[in-house]
Amino acid sequence: MEIKNNEISRQFELNTETEKISIEYSIQEKKIFLTKLNGSNENNEALIDYMLKDIMKLAEEKRWRIVPTKTNISIFFKKNPIYKELLAPGIKI
Repeated sequence: MEIKNNEISRQFELNTETEKISIEYSIQEKKIFLTKLNGSNENNEALIDYMLKDIMKLAEEKRWRIVPTKTNISIFFKKNPIYKELLAPGIKI
């Protein structure tokens, strides 16, 4: 599965045979705000985790700090504490 960074729409997209999941973002300075999760339900939680892990790798490479603005994305950081170091300063989850 390949995650596509659609810079025009400012969203990361994952297309499967049955679903399309996207995470909208906004980049300001060295921070990436993950603002909206589309196509989420309980059945594709594993796909969302896979997608977020790939986004975390990209953030590490580009030295971005993450600002999650959706509860679903904040829960990911609670489940995966190894990524908490990528959070922007002052954000505690």
